[in-house]
Amino acid sequence: MEKARVTGIVRLAALALPLALSLPLVAGFFGAWHPAFDSMAHFRAHLAVAVAVAALPALFLGYRKEAAMSIVLAAATFAALSHGAGLPGLGTVNAAVDPAPDGRAVYRLLHINLRFDNTTPEKVLSLIGRSQPDVVTLNEVSEQWVRHLDRIAAAYPHRVLCDAESKVGAVALLSRRPFAAGETGTCSDEGDMATARIDFGAQDVTVAALHLSWPWPSSQPKQIDGLATALSDLHGTTLLAGDLNATPWSHAVARIAEAGGLQHVSGSTPTWLYRKVPISWRQWVGLPIDHVFSKGDIAVRSVRILDDVGSDHAPLLAEFTLVGPKPREEPRSTTVLKDDRASRAWTATALDAAWAFPSPSGPPRRFRPGSRSTVSFPG
Repeated sequence: MEKARVTGIVRLAALALPLALSLPLVAGFFGAWHPAFDSMAHFRAHLAVAVAVAALPALFLGYRKEAAMSIVLAAATFAALSHGAGLPGLGTVNAAVDPAPDGRAVYRLLHINLRFDNTTPEKVLSLIGRSQPDVVTLNEVSEQWVRHLDRIAAAYPHRVLCDAESKVGAVALLSRRPFAAGETGTCSDEGDMATARIDFGAQDVTVAALHLSWPWPSSQPKQIDGLATALSDLHGTTLLAGDLNATPWSHAVARIAEAGGLQHVSGSTPTWLYRKVPISWRQWVGLPIDHVFSKGDIAVRSVRILDDVGSDHAPLLAEFTLVGPKPREEPRSTTVLKDDRASRAWTATALDAAWAFPSPSGPPRRFRPGSRSTVSFPG
């Protein structure tokens, strides 16, 4: 009698488990109805695997029809993901790629969520020195990070440093190229979005750094509502990068793209993993929540993940060309500088020679909305 009761419980559990896991998986496809459903969508790939695995006991216990339905649901989910935005674990580069036309110059945008309490700032500065981006978008720029970024102020003199009340910090935008004539850069009221028009020769490009809060039940849906006007004001050729705390297939990301008239170009390779989990697991169980968007006269050639910098987010490097009027391209020379702190050679342009000198004196400078945000430090 007891054995029959235990067997009944096992069979019931085998039948109920894939059904229970299927509910949040299906609900995630209705993220436009309510943000609670969209929060479930972020784990779509993980839930699909769980549903498929959970269906196996039901299959072996004779519930073939129910198990088959669960497996079909999981397979259909993976098919939708692979068609729309790729799948975790399928490579380190997953982005729209266009060839550079007519031998045009290739520019670089580097995006990093710094992690506000990162204890290895030298990794970030070294990565910037090695990858040589034209523009850098940063998230979680805390007070300690403002001081570290002053060390590269001579190499990236044009900057927007937003201010925020949170200890996590705000966003920032650094550029080695000058801002467009009359441009000072702007910050949103909450310090979660920075924009500036940057002069790339014959063309100006609006570059934006964005950082969204956590999904529902946190404040992300209301935050997107509050950013709608700023996103709709992104006119002309634009690049936007940021940690959105949302996956490419979520309604939240679709709202950002729609509000700004933007195209998502950074694929779905996972960029975030809980920091206490081995980083080698990221491409299998991580979440793709750092993104690059574009619109206008930009051809994105690649978006790829770079080396770990001590954050719980991976850096993204986007390479792009401009397809409008051919820009004037300044000659670039290369020199090798020795970083005494890291005891290694950095490759840098001649403009970066100022890295070997002390950073400008005085307290870190932060900018609130409406303040002048273009800073030129003495070389």
